[in-house]
This record gives sequence, structure tokens and C-alpha cells, in this order.
Amino acid sequence: MGDDSEWMKLPVDQKCEHKLWKARLSGYEEALKIFQKIKDEKSPEWSKFLGLIKKFVTDSNAVVQLKGLEAALVYVENAHVAGKTTGEVVSGVVSKVFNQPKAKAKELGIEICLMYIEIEKGEAVQEELLKGLDNKNPKIVVACIETLRKALSEFGSKIILLKPIIKVLPKLFESREKAVRDEAKLIAVEIYRWIRDALRPPLQNINSVQLKELEEEWVKLPTGAPKPSRFLRSQQELEAKLEQQQSAGGDAEGGGDDGDEVPQIDAYELLEAVEILSKLPKDFYDKIEAIDAIFLTTTLQNISEDVLAVMDNKNPTIKQQTSLFIARSFRHCTASTLPKSLLKPFCAALLKHINDSAPEVRDAAFEALGTALKVVGEKAVNPFLADVDKLKLDKIKECSEKVELVHGKKAGLAADKKEFKPAPGRTAASGAAGDKDTKDISAPKPGPSKKAPATKAGGPPKKGKPAASGGAGGTGTKNKKGLETKEIVEPELSIEVCEEKASAVLPATCIQLLDSSNWKERLACMEEFQKAVELMDRTEMPCQALVRMLAKKPGWKETNFQVMQMKLHIVALIAQKGNFSKTSAQIVLDGLVDKIGDVKCGNNAKEAMTAIAEACMLPWTAEQVMSMAFSQKNPKNQSETLNWLSNAIKEFGFSGLNVKAFISNVKTALAATNPAVRTSAITLLGVMYLYVGPSLRMFFEDEKPALLSQIDAEFEKMQGQSPPAPTRGISKHSISGTDEGEDGDEPDEGGNDVVDLLPRTEISDKITSELVSKIGDKNWKIRKEGLDEVAGIINEAKFIQPNIGELPTALKGRLNDSNKILVQQTLNILQQLAVAMGPNIKQHVKNLGIPIITVLGDSKNNVRAAALATVNAWAEQTGMKEWLEGEDLSEELKKENPFLRQELLGWLAEKLPSLRSTPTDLILCVPHLYSCLEDRNGDVRKKAQDALPFFMMHLGYEKMAKATGKLKPTSKDQVLAMLEKAKANMPAKPAASAKAASKPMGGSAPAKFQPASAPVEDSVSSTVEPKPDPKKAKALGVSSKAKSAQGKKVPSKTSLKEDEDKSGPIFIVVPNGKEQRMKDEKGLKVLKWNFTTPRDEYIEQLKTQMSSCVAKWLQDEMFHSDFQHHNKALAVMVDHLESEKEGVIGCLDLILKWLTLRFFDTNTSVLMKALEYLKLLFTLLSEEEYHLTENEASSFIPYLILKVGEPKDVIRKDVRAILNRMCLVYPASKMFPFIMEGTKSKNSKQRAECLEELGCLVESYGMNVCQPTPGKALKEIAIHIGDRDNAVRNAALNTIVTVYNVHGDQVFKLIGTLSEKDMSMLEERIKRSAKRPSAAPIKQVEERPQRTQSINSNANMLRKGPAEDMSSKLNQARSMSGHPEAAQMVRREFQLDLDEIENDNGTVRCEMPELVQHKLDDIFEPVLIPEPKIRAVSPHFDDMHSNTASTINFIISQVASGDINTSIQALTQIDEVLRQEDKAEAMSGHIDQFLIATFMQLRLIYNTHMADEKLEKDEIIKLYSCIIGNMISLFQIESLAREASTGVLKDLMHGLITLMLDSRIEDLEEGQQVIRSVNLLVVKVLEKSDQTNILSALLVLLQDSLLATASSPKFSELVMKCLWRMVRLLPDTINSINLDRILLDIHIFMKVFPKEKLKQCKSEFPIRTLKTLLHTLCKLKGPKILDHLTMIDNKNESELEAHLCRMMKHSMDQTGSKSDKETEKGASRIDEKSSKAKVNDFLAEIFKKIGSKENTKEGLAELYEYKKKYSDADIEPFLKNSSQFFQSYVERGLRVIEMEREGKGRIPSSTGISPQTEVTCMSAPTSTVSSIGNTNGEEVGPSVYLERLKILRQRCGLDNTKQDDRPPLTSLLSKPAVPTVASSTDMLHSKLSQLRESREQHQHLDLDSHQTHSSGTTTTSSSSTANIDDLKKRLERIKSSRK
Repeated sequence: MGDDSEWMKLPVDQKCEHKLWKARLSGYEEALKIFQKIKDEKSPEWSKFLGLIKKFVTDSNAVVQLKGLEAALVYVENAHVAGKTTGEVVSGVVSKVFNQPKAKAKELGIEICLMYIEIEKGEAVQEELLKGLDNKNPKIVVACIETLRKALSEFGSKIILLKPIIKVLPKLFESREKAVRDEAKLIAVEIYRWIRDALRPPLQNINSVQLKELEEEWVKLPTGAPKPSRFLRSQQELEAKLEQQQSAGGDAEGGGDDGDEVPQIDAYELLEAVEILSKLPKDFYDKIEAIDAIFLTTTLQNISEDVLAVMDNKNPTIKQQTSLFIARSFRHCTASTLPKSLLKPFCAALLKHINDSAPEVRDAAFEALGTALKVVGEKAVNPFLADVDKLKLDKIKECSEKVELVHGKKAGLAADKKEFKPAPGRTAASGAAGDKDTKDISAPKPGPSKKAPATKAGGPPKKGKPAASGGAGGTGTKNKKGLETKEIVEPELSIEVCEEKASAVLPATCIQLLDSSNWKERLACMEEFQKAVELMDRTEMPCQALVRMLAKKPGWKETNFQVMQMKLHIVALIAQKGNFSKTSAQIVLDGLVDKIGDVKCGNNAKEAMTAIAEACMLPWTAEQVMSMAFSQKNPKNQSETLNWLSNAIKEFGFSGLNVKAFISNVKTALAATNPAVRTSAITLLGVMYLYVGPSLRMFFEDEKPALLSQIDAEFEKMQGQSPPAPTRGISKHSISGTDEGEDGDEPDEGGNDVVDLLPRTEISDKITSELVSKIGDKNWKIRKEGLDEVAGIINEAKFIQPNIGELPTALKGRLNDSNKILVQQTLNILQQLAVAMGPNIKQHVKNLGIPIITVLGDSKNNVRAAALATVNAWAEQTGMKEWLEGEDLSEELKKENPFLRQELLGWLAEKLPSLRSTPTDLILCVPHLYSCLEDRNGDVRKKAQDALPFFMMHLGYEKMAKATGKLKPTSKDQVLAMLEKAKANMPAKPAASAKAASKPMGGSAPAKFQPASAPVEDSVSSTVEPKPDPKKAKALGVSSKAKSAQGKKVPSKTSLKEDEDKSGPIFIVVPNGKEQRMKDEKGLKVLKWNFTTPRDEYIEQLKTQMSSCVAKWLQDEMFHSDFQHHNKALAVMVDHLESEKEGVIGCLDLILKWLTLRFFDTNTSVLMKALEYLKLLFTLLSEEEYHLTENEASSFIPYLILKVGEPKDVIRKDVRAILNRMCLVYPASKMFPFIMEGTKSKNSKQRAECLEELGCLVESYGMNVCQPTPGKALKEIAIHIGDRDNAVRNAALNTIVTVYNVHGDQVFKLIGTLSEKDMSMLEERIKRSAKRPSAAPIKQVEERPQRTQSINSNANMLRKGPAEDMSSKLNQARSMSGHPEAAQMVRREFQLDLDEIENDNGTVRCEMPELVQHKLDDIFEPVLIPEPKIRAVSPHFDDMHSNTASTINFIISQVASGDINTSIQALTQIDEVLRQEDKAEAMSGHIDQFLIATFMQLRLIYNTHMADEKLEKDEIIKLYSCIIGNMISLFQIESLAREASTGVLKDLMHGLITLMLDSRIEDLEEGQQVIRSVNLLVVKVLEKSDQTNILSALLVLLQDSLLATASSPKFSELVMKCLWRMVRLLPDTINSINLDRILLDIHIFMKVFPKEKLKQCKSEFPIRTLKTLLHTLCKLKGPKILDHLTMIDNKNESELEAHLCRMMKHSMDQTGSKSDKETEKGASRIDEKSSKAKVNDFLAEIFKKIGSKENTKEGLAELYEYKKKYSDADIEPFLKNSSQFFQSYVERGLRVIEMEREGKGRIPSSTGISPQTEVTCMSAPTSTVSSIGNTNGEEVGPSVYLERLKILRQRCGLDNTKQDDRPPLTSLLSKPAVPTVASSTDMLHSKLSQLRESREQHQHLDLDSHQTHSSGTTTTSSSSTANIDDLKKRLERIKSSRK
């Protein structure tokens, strides 16, 4: 009750929100009472509940909800604010009330909806109810329909909009729910009651039965007009009056009103809008120019009002055509008929148009104004042009000069001239659209001519020249007489006429057989047709008639592919050879598009489309094809159309294409559900990017992040590439493409053109006088508010029009604000403004840009920096011309402000070198430049000296020298001397390079000049700061190539010292200098190089350290305050890199530290140069086999990683390239933690790039690279899957997918727990990942610590091959992640051996030189051709490439293709190779790669193809058959089968078992056959694979399947059956198995599944399987099995060893249940007597071996093992019958074995190697030791020599009695065994490597020394060696004495 008392005290509104239902019930009841009491509908009490009403109706408790609904109904009925809650409450009613079982709740819900309609909220209610119709719950749908029906019935069709309801009716009639269909029927009847027959057309396509039922119901309806029974609030008073009038007898009036009540609905209004523009006749736009004829009947005065009204239309085409009409009208005027009063309004309207965002509107306005200027003269027009800037005025004058007035020459003459040389002012279409001569140009366009202007200048052109090549490209066909006729639209001929024309040129039989039912006859007909076409003359060929014949039945529905292929080829021939018109094209294009996705005919269709594009121009053809492709639903056709278009653009160029239309089509494609369509669309965007540049991305910023990241990745691939020169359509564009008048400006214009396509917002109306006054207010806070508002307006608008009202004046005032924070804010707004307005910002340079320059003189550093950034942002949009024109800049330079002069001169020094030309006004700055040379401030003088060569570059030495005339004599001499020096350093003017670079572009729209400099980019191009924005054609078009030509000259220009001072080395080698510096840092004598930003003390410390080992003059350059000196220092360091290798390495730590300082500079050119130097530096270090020290790495790598987050792509690429090279001089595993640290940055780009780099490292080096452990590393990476930044999320997902490709499903264990959302994203990414894993992902390169000195050099040499392979894989991985440059920098033969670098300590050198092994396979490793592939795979290997390996790689890559046909073709070719013995070996080395591709295809079938209902299951069966057939062929070839690695076999077996269990296969017709084939294949895999690998794979697979909760028991059972089969094979295969590895796998299994856990399994099979496997191994190997546990680090972690010991003890039990050798042969349990007999047989076998010469050692070892385990075994009977010599021999042999095995524990102590590492250390040199063996080739132990010696001594009568003091044999054998570390063979191996070295030292040892040493049980390593050597020598002596 305590709780009750608590909530009962709460106010009503809080009760309504309480968590207790009782409280809410009480709250709703009280609220209901309150609502009923409030009489005033505007009472403030209503507002208290405004936010709660939704909760009233959506309460989770049904009882409480009913009360809430009652209260809500009263609220809605009475509250004046209720309308505000409409959307949320009705939405709540739909989702939470209509699904309730209680009828009362539903009734109240409907009443609430109707009440909202009554209070005038009908539209909102109807919108929510219509949304409810899409709900999956049929109850909700039914209730929504019922509500709509009641609303219509009560309120009538005036209030309830019928069109949206009628639109969804057909869908409701198709519902599977009967209740929905019934309710739909009722509402259809109700609608019919109101609109009658208007409802029939929309419902004509519903089910005929339903329509019939409706008809029956409609007939029953009363014929009278229906009346509403309920009224809106606003109508209720009127209704009351009507009722009074009716009751008073006003029937007539009332009747009249009734007539008005229900308006007649026109059926037309209910129909959907249809797009008709594309269906207009081709000459439509010519015909509408009848307006010109109308004009001749009237005057401009009479129509001016109507024309001016149209000028404000929002449609750019209307604005354009209106301006052109005005221009044509002006031509008919004279000065008297065009008075000032009439001219003024026209000029005002046209002046608005010259600033329009659409280029075609601007051009038309220029033309109209130019015509006016021509008609009335400058004097009359100039007053109206006072505010027009010079550039636009020049354009108007230029247009004026070209105008031909009607009463002078005909305008048509201009067009005639253009036929030979295009007029640069405009295209002919816009210049004389009304004249006859140009009809052929404008006629074929399906809409108003947009293409030509669309490629024109975005803003006014430079020097009055527009982009003729860009503009004329679209209409280039008019330049050739012969082509003019093609542009004339051919009339459409009737079929009869076509047949007549065709029969005149084709054989009669050909016409007759066109529609034959026999395909062979049709084929023969096509062959005749083709021959006839080939022989026809161009002028005689009736193109339209021929294509009509081809389209004749069966036409494009032809079923025989051979006939269709030929038909398509003939279309191509006709288009190429005849005068092919667009009319003819339209007959065939639909059919071509329909066939383009066909596997067999697609290529022919593309060929025909290309031919049509040549005949009818690509722009037109592309538009037609795209619209046709997307009007049908076949995704294959759509994707292939996009692919064709991508290729066509490369072949034809981009000229004339309508970017806007393309973007619209591409957006449609990007929204497609089919991934192939999206992929093709993205590829097309990539091609468009080559021509359009980065501006293209602006159009897709609203796309989903995932899609945008794919688009960005595609764009990134294209960066640095140049568009290919057009190979088709050249003849038609030749004149425009080679126009001499072009000077390279068109790229700038093209760039602007694309920007101009952006929809720009007009914000002038938001710049109100109140806002302007706010910005100028006395109170700084109000001024700040005003600026905040402006920033908000610009942010919201994104892209704005240039008209910004009074904002420039207001902002200009704030640039000199006393509050510096506001100044900075204003500068930020101006930066925003530049980006938002784009190139149109030019018009504000004078009034707003120059004042920003003034701010460069501010005393505060941060304000100057902000001003400089703003100026750069503006200059990026405008180019430099506007800034340099006039006196403004010179006036700024004139001001004696040192800050202003420094910054301005520095800015000019940066910008001037990249300009092709400058305005003559630049000379005005020269006097002030000279003044700066003598300024009191040293920094000003320095900047002036730096800028001097660049001024001279544009003005010339003579002009500069002449300008010194006004200086004082002393000053003049000094300045002239400086001029002389500058002349020597003056860079070349980049004009020529710009032209050269622009010509191959063929006038393409954007400027992509960076690729032109690609060949020299690596060496010197980065001396000039790159300008990546294509809008800056002036800078971009020249900087890269021109500056690279003069190379290192740029930095050297600033030097004032003589070259003689700079002779000698720049780095001085100081012995142990680097080591001392490291010690100092370690001992904290100096600052550790660790900072967030470099402080002065760090810089001073570095300077001090460098003073002893860097040339003084270079140090001055390196630590100079001016960035140009840093550039110079870097250039010098590059020059001296090769010649001073030792010096560079000696000072490497200092060089790297200095470079980290450069990373904190803001100047891009220095950063680029530094990165360039680093690339060269690390290449050198890798060639020199240098290893980066920890000190060098930790003081450099973290700062390099900071730069991977730079916004500029080119910098990020360089950094990634450097990280790639660093892996050659610093272990990748040590790099990993640094890069992992980089993922914690706040910079999202840095996080993304670091994650990508981690993925590359894992892909290249395997999981061992992950530090500290793979688990921890992956957990950290997985955290980023939930990052807020899309690029970071993608990078994290891609990295995990990479790990998955390397490590398989284990990745899920390693990454730990993820949120459900993150996990689903990861699973989806893994599922959809089309990336093929690397060729052998399981064979990871182990990264070990640097090796110890004892490792043999040969071992290092052996590792070189794989290491080189790894470095190439790293390159490949990086290139695949979007940075190809990294992979291209270092050629393979110059790459270092990674293993050697990481593991060698540098002291061991290989003596044998190694030949360079060129591994060309890696060139083809990345996926070369994206899926789906366009062309079919070549039928034979050799057809594609002479290199077999690369061809195999290519074809294997296609096996995993998502396209079934591609995969089948690839599998067929591989099968062809596998079936031919002479060719099968070609697959060697590719087996893992092939198997990976195969099981990826199996996964793809299982997850995707089988679930795809559209796919024919026959195709899937066919694919399965190919895969299984290939596998069987492969696993029949044992040599190839054995190449499959463990991990690959595991995944393959997983795929095959999953396939066997797939129930969907069983349901298919041939499914059982597939499963039988898989069974056969599994048996082959088990038998033919490497037995160790397959057994290991099965054990791991069993472990995984038992761990996986989702795995079916059947799966585990099949894995175990495979294991049982392997167990049955063991007796035959035991000798080929690496038992150590198998036991390690079993150990891991038993560690994961201890005995107790296994017993908990539902099935007993796992534990039985394990026991059977171990039992069999024990049987086959006997006690020796315990020697094979060497690979297990900690044997106590599992029960394996104990289990084996128990088994051995049990099998060797004296009771004789089992015996050792006989159990191997299958004996089980026998009685005691037979057991003894078996034991005797076993011992007899052992003694037989001892007696044989070859197997002595093996027999003794077996006897020793036997006695050790069964100490009470009696061997006396066997020894009794033998000679004394044999007994002594056996006794000695056993003692020697014991000595060896006991001694093992002491050997490591003498060699300094711990017992734990002995096995590892000992195994390495074995490959270099030539074994000294017996006849069997086995390794011989020292005991053999000892025994041979004994035998010879005895035969020679020498005494052996010294041995008698040894203990007896039996006691020796009964001693407990010492645990062994390695076998005797291993110990011998460890010592034999020292034999040869020790021979010389021990030659003179006498015979007795042997006895002395051998009698002892503890020996040192050296004495042991001496023993062995001595024994051998004695043996030799005895042998020789016997001879």
C-alpha cells in the first residue's frame, strides 16, 4: 500500500506517465473528468496534456488503454490545440489500437480518427491511414479501410481525397486475406456511391470475378446524389443555418446547395500522370518556333509583358528559349523600335539570367544582350550594364560582334560559316535556332537543346574565348557536309514501302525465308542478307527498309542464337556502311537492349549499338539505350547496358554527353535491388569520374553511406588516371577537337560546367535588412548572433546562387571588427561562401575578396592563418585572374605593414608559378615589390626575394629592369643585382606544357591533368604543391608537368649562397655516433622524442645533435623558417642519397626525427617532398639490408601514421606506400602495434586507413603478425565496426573479412562478443564478400624474433623465396585496398627477403649469389576483371596469355565467380587440363588456390544460388557436376592431391559434407546423383591427399563442429565417419604420416574436450572415435609413440600422454591380453598360453634384428624399450643359446643406449641451450648435414661404432675385460628411464655438425683415452665429441691393421 499512497499524491499528468498501470488508470479517469469539466476550448489546461495524448492511446495495458482512448476522444473533441497531435495520435491508433482484440478499443480508435477529420485535420488522418494499409497485420489493414470508408460515408468526397485511396484499391483486391478483400469491396462500393462511373477505369484490371461482384453491388445503390451526414467544425454553423432554412421552407435554396455538395468527379483526375515529352515528334521544337512567325505580325511592345512574365519561370529550358526568342526579336528591331523604356525591363530581366546557375541560360542571355547592344549601340545599353563585371561585359560585346541583323545579312550566313569553322561564341543551335539552315541540328533532339550548352563554360571564359571543344562536341556533326544528312530525321516508312525498297536490293529468296519456321533456312537467309549488305554502296543502301526487314517476325524474338547473332551483326554492318538515321536506330535499339544481357548474343548486340552510336552520335544513342534498359525489369540487360556505356564513353569520349541526364539514370541504377546493376552503375560512375572529376561526387552525397563508400572506392581507383583518347567518332569531332583557337582554358570551364549542374538555392530573400543590421550592431553578442544565422543559412542551402543581397557589405564590415573572434568567424563564413557559391564567387572578389587580403596584415598569428586559408579557398574557386586585375592587389602591397607584406608575397610566390598567364596589371605590384626588397623587416625582404623569380617569369627581365628606373641609384644597383640572380633561377613559363597536356584530352569536360605527369611523379613532381581540384585548371593544368620538367630548380632559386660553399658530403659519419645518441636517450640525458606537437626544446635538441654530423649549410636550410628552404634541403638530400649511403644510415635517426617535424608543417609541397624522400630512403635501406632500430622506429612511425589521416588522397597514398616499404626493414609484427595505436585517433580518415593497413598486414603475413595476440588485436579492430564514421566501419569490416579469409570461422571466437547489430553487419559482409582469399591463406609466414648466430646461413638462403613472395603479397594487398602506387614503387628484384630481414642478425652472409627469380604470377594476383565479366573466357589456355601460370591464376579466379556460366566455363577449362597427363603438371603450385576458389563457389551456391528462386535449378546441378567432376579428376592425380594444405582441406571437407546434408539437393531431380558423386569424391580426398594434412584437417573440423552450437549432429557424425575411414587406412599409411603433428592436434582436441566434457556429448561417437584412433596408433607404433610428443609444449594441458601410457601398459601387460607386434597385425584377446607364445615370438623377432648386420641398432633400441617397460621380463632363454661374444654385445649395446638417453638431460647445460628450446635449435641445421649412415640410409649412433670396435678387438685377441666392472645387463635394463627430450638420432644430429671441426684437434688421442671417458656417466659436450671422433679413428686403424 505504501506504493499506492506514493502515486496517489502525484498530479494527474504525472499519474498518466507512471510505470504502474493502476496509477495510469487513475490518471486517465481523472483526466477524463477534467476534460469534461473544461468549458473553454482555449483553456491553458489543455496544453498540459499536449504531449501525453499519444500515450493515452498507445498504453500497453489493454484495460488502461480503453480508458485512455475515452479521454483522448474527449480531448480531441474539445481542445483547441488537439490538431497539433494529429499525426502521432492517429499513428498510435493505427499501430496500437487497431490490432487490439477488443471491439470497443477499435470503435474508439475509429471515432478518434473521425473526430480529427471533424476538426479540420482530414489530410493528416488520411495520410496515416494510408500508411497503415502497408502494415503486415491484416487486422490493422482492415480497420484502416473501415475508417476510411466511414469517413467517406460521413464527410463526403469533398473532405476525403479519393485519388490516393483509388490508387491502392487494386493492391487491396489482390490481398491474400479475405477480410481485407471484403473490406476493399465495401469501400469500393462507397466510393462508387460518390463518384459513380469515374471509378470504373482505375479498377478495370482487377480480377474479373471481383469486378463482377462490384458491378452487382453498384447496381443496388440508390441513384440519388449522396449527402454528407457529418460536417467539419467550420461547416457546422452553415449547416445549422441550412437546416433552419429547410425547416422554414427554403427547399429551393437548399436544393441548390445540395447540387453543389457533391461535385462531379472527372475520371481523368483519378489517372496517374504520364511522361509524354519523350513521345513528342522529332521536329516538335522546330515547329513551336512558329512563335517567330507570330512575332512578325505584332510588335515587341505588345508582347513584352507576357514575355517578361515568362522570364521568371523556374524551368531553365523555358528561360533559355525565352532569351533566345528575345534575341531573335531584337534582330528585327531598330534603334527607334527598341526605345529605352522598352529596353530597360528586358535588360533587367536578362541581367538576372547572366548570373543563372544553368550555363545554357547564361549563354542565351549573353546573346540577347549582345543583340541589343548591336541594335541600339553601347551608349544606350551601357547605363543598364553598370554593375556587370568586366568578364561578363566582354562576353556581351563578343556576342554583339557576331550578330547579323535581319535588315543586313541573313543570320543563316553565320551558320554557313560555322560549317567550316565553328564560331567560338556559341553553338549554331542557340545562335540561329529559328533559321532554316540550322533545323537539321536542333530537330533530332528529343527535347530543347541542352547538350551543347551544357558542356560550355560554367562562367565567362578567359580572354573572351569559350570552350569550343567542349561546346561544339555535342553538335560536331554539323562540321562535315557529308554528315549533315544524317542529322535530318528520316520519315518513318510504312512496312509496304520498306518491303518494296528491300526487295530491290535483296535476293527474292532472302525476303521469302525471313519468317521461315525452319531455323536453318532463316540462317541461310541471314547469310545472303549479310553478303548483300556487304556489297551495297552507301548511297544505295535503304537502311530503314533493311532494319525493318530484320525486325519482321520473328524479329528480335528469334529463338535460334546463331540466326540472332548474325542478325545483330547485320545491324552493325548497316549502321557502319549506310546513311543510318535515328529513325532506323529507333527500330532496332529496343531489340538490341533486349539482347544485350544474353550470354551468346550480348557481344553482337553491343557491337551493333556501338556502330549506331558512331552513326547517330553517342549522346543520343546513350540516352535512348538507357531509357529503354530501365523501362524493362531485366537486371542482366540493365547491368550490361551500363557496362556497354562505360566502354563506349572510353571509346567515344565524353564530349556532348548530358551529365545531368546520366546522373539521373545512374541514381536509378544505384537504387536497383540487383547487385550486378549497382556494380555496373558504380563502374560507369568511375569512368565518368575520369572526365568529370571530383565534382561528380556532389551529386551522390545523399546516397546511403554504404553505397557512397563503394562509389568513393571506385573514384579512388580512378585517381591519377587520365581519360583515354577517343578512338571512335573522331571524324565527327575532329574540327572541334583540333581547333587552333583553343588555349587550354576549356578544362577550367568544363569543371565549372559540372558544378553548374548542381541545384543552387537562392538565399537573397533570407538576407533581410534585420539580419544585416544585426551583423552591424554595436553589441558584439548581437553581431555574433547575426554571423551565426548567416553560417546556418549557408549550411542549410549547401549550394547557393551568386545573388546574396547586402551580405557582402555586412561581412566586409566585420573583417575589421575589434573583436578578433568575430573576425575569425567572418573568415570561416567566407570560406563556406566560396564552397557554396562555387566559381560564381568571382563577382565578389573585388568587393569582398580584397578585404580578406587586408586581414593578412593582422597582428595575430591565428587570424592571419585563417585569412590565408580563406583566400586560398576563394582562389581555388575563382582562379587568380580576378585577384591580379586592377590596382587592388598593388594597393595592398603598398601598405607598409610587415605582416601583410610577408603573407601576401608568400601567397603570390606560391600561386604565380602555376599560372600560364597573368593580367598586365601585375606590373603595378613591381614598385612595391622593390620597396619590400629594402624593407626594414628581414622576413619581408626574404619573402620579396623568394617572389622575385616568379614575377619575372610572367613579366620578363626587361620590364622588371625598366621598372627600377624610378629607384634611387643605390637601391637600383642592389635591385638589379637581385634581378640578375633571379633571372638565373627563373622557372620556365608553363604554357607549352599546358597545351601539350590539354590536346590529348580532346576537349573533355573536366581538367584531369595530373595523370599527364605520371611518369615523373615519383622523382620530382612534388616540388610544386599539387592542386587536386579540377576546377583550378589554370594551376592544375600546368603545375604537375611543367614544374616537374624543371625539377629541382624550384627550390634552388631561393639560395643566396655560392655553390662552392656546398661542396663535400652533407652527412659526416661519426663512429658510434648513433649508438651514443641512443644511450643518451635511454639514460634520459636528452629528451625522449615523444610529443603531440614539437616544442622548441625538441627542435633545439635535434639541431644540436645534427651539428656534429650534418653539413652546416644544409642544417641552415633544414631549420630555416621558410618552407622553400625545407624543399631545397630535401632536394639536396635526394641528390646525395645514393652517393652517401653510409652517412645516411649513420644519421638515420636524426633524419627521421627531422622529417617528423616536417609532418607538422602546414605547407603541402614540403610534406609531399618529404614523403617522396622517405620512399626513396626506405628503398635504399631495404637494398642495403638495413634493420630499423627500436629507437628509430618509435621516434618516427607514430608521426608517420598521423599523416595517413590527411584529407588529401595523394598524401595518404604516399604514406601507405612508405608503410609498405618499412615492412622490408622493420618486422611487420612490430609495425602492427604502432598502426593499431593509430586506430584510436580522433581523425576518422586515420582510423579507416590504419584499419585497412592492418588488414593488408594480416593478408600478407598471416595471423602471427597480430600483436600482442590475435585475439586481443581482433577485439580492438572489431570495436570499430560500431564506429560513427562509415569509412571506419567499412575498413574494420573489411579487415575482419580479410582475417576470415585467412583464418576461417575461428575469427568469431577471436573477436569475442559483439553487439547484435555489429555482428549482423559482419556476417552480412562476410557473406557478401566477393573477394577471393589469397592463393594459400593457411600457409602463413611465421614471424620469429631475429635468429641466433648459430643458425646456418644456408637455412637463411632457403627462406628467401617465400619471403619475396610475401613482400609481393603485401604490395598486392595494399593495391587491392585502393592504393596501387604502393605496389608499384619497388620492383620485385629489388625487394628484400622479409624472413631474412626479420630473423637474421646481420652477421651471417650468404656466400652463393642467388639469381633473380621473377615471379610473374603475382602480377595477376589481384582480381583483374570485376564480376560479372563481359566477355566469355577463352576456350584454350594459350589463347589468352603465353604465361601458363598467369593464365591459370586468371581462370581459377573465375571459378569463384558469382556468374554461373563464367564459373562453369572456367571449371571446364581446368578439367580439360587435369585430364591431359602432359598438361596436368601445369596446375602444380595452384592447388590450394583452386580448392579455395572451389569451396568459395560451394558456399556461394549453398547461401545464394540455392535460395534464388529465379535461377533454374538445372544450372545449379550443372555447376555442381562441374565442380565434383573437377575435384575427382584432381584427386586422381596423387602428386597434385598431396599439395592441398591442411586448412584448405578442412574448408573443402566442410563444404562437401554440408553439400551432402543439404536437403534442398535431395528434392531436385538429379540431387541423389549429386550426393552419390560427392560420396565418391570424399573417398578420393581421404585416400589421395597428404595423409597428415587430411587427418589433421578432419580432427580440427570435428573439434569445430562439436564446438559450434549451430552445427547439426549429422555433420559431426559424417566427419567422424571420415575419421574412421582414415583409421582403416592407417596400417598402410602410418609411415607417411607426421605423427608428431597428429598427436599435437589430438592434444589440442583433448585440451578443448577433456574426457568429462566428451562424455557429456549426446552421442558416444566422439569419445569412441578418439579412443579408436589412439588405440590404432598405439598398435601400429608401439612404445615409440611416446617419442612423438615433441611438438606439444605443455603435455599436462591434456590427458593425451597419460592415456597413451595407460594404453601401452595395458597392451604390454604380462597377463597377455595383448602383445605388441601381433596386435599390429590384428590379434586381440588370447589365452595366457598363446600370449606367452606371442611374447616369445616378439622377443625372437627383436633378437633376429640384433643379429642382422643392417638392423642391429633398431633391434637393440626395441629391446631396451621392452625391458624398460617390463622390467621383470625374462630374456635369459634367448641369450643362453648364443655365444659369449653376442651376449656381451647385447649387454654393451643396451648400456650405451642407456648412457645416451640419461646423458641427454645434461647436454643442454654444456651447450648453453635450455632443454625447452633444444628441439627447435637442433632441427635447424639438419638440412646441411650429410648423414653418415648404414646401408639403409639411417642415421648411425655412436653405439654402433663402439660395438664394432668391441667385435674387432675380440677378433684380434685384444682384452675386453675392462668392461667387466659394469653392472649386469638385467640390472641395467631395470633402471627407471630418464625422461627424454629428443631421440638419439636428434642428439647425434646436434653433434655431427661439430665433427669435422673437431677432427684435427683429436687426431693424436691414444686408445686408452676412450676407456677413460667411456667409463664415466657424465660427459661434457667436447669430450663427447672427442669420444665419437676417437672411436671412428680407432675403427679405421683396426681395419687397416687387419689388411
